Amino acid sequence: MWDIVSAGGLLMMPIIICSVIAVAIVAERFWTLKKEKILPTNLVADVWRMASSKQLTDEKVREIQQESPLGRILAAGLMTRTQERESMKASIEEVGGHVAHELERYLSALGTIAAITPLLGLLGTVIGMIKVFTNITTVGVGNPAQLAGGISQALITTAGGLMVAIPALMFYRYFRNRIDGLVVDMEKESLKLVDVLQKRQSKARVAP
Repeated sequence: MWDIVSAGGLLMMPIIICSVIAVAIVAERFWTLKKEKILPTNLVADVWRMASSKQLTDEKVREIQQESPLGRILAAGLMTRTQERESMKASIEEVGGHVAHELERYLSALGTIAAITPLLGLLGTVIGMIKVFTNITTVGVGNPAQLAGGISQALITTAGGLMVAIPALMFYRYFRNRIDGLVVDMEKESLKLVDVLQKRQSKARVAP
């Protein structure tokens, strides 16, 4: 394996570094974006129970806000539950945007790796081909083994760049879609809960 890497020349080193960074980002995002960490299963039910028993104080809302990303979005809706629905929705969407930005941490780096590693491979290919044609100019085409070595070096860097870029791009797209789905789910849960609370408050106001 090391023979193949060394045969690729100096540009294999940044490609390898990019691959290590990409693996680290993918592992970290898989750990961070676990659904149970983003959308705790019983959080909405707990909030509803506290609201039903009139225990949903401002202090409780702040505690909910600090528990999870879903808690932050729920808290945004709960803090504005006495206002008009449009104001409440705007507040939830604003906080949802901040949460989405935080969940997308390191994804820009992963996308950059997916973009630059094929270019590094292409640069290695160009350098390898330059060496091949330089050898042809210097010694002619009398040594096929030497020409094959230069072409091999060019192709190794191309293959290395693509081997890093393809999975990096796949995981980048996967995590982006996953985050979009999580944010939509969080906003839906928040809006449903606040709608129920608003209806309850409206009934309480009209009750004699």
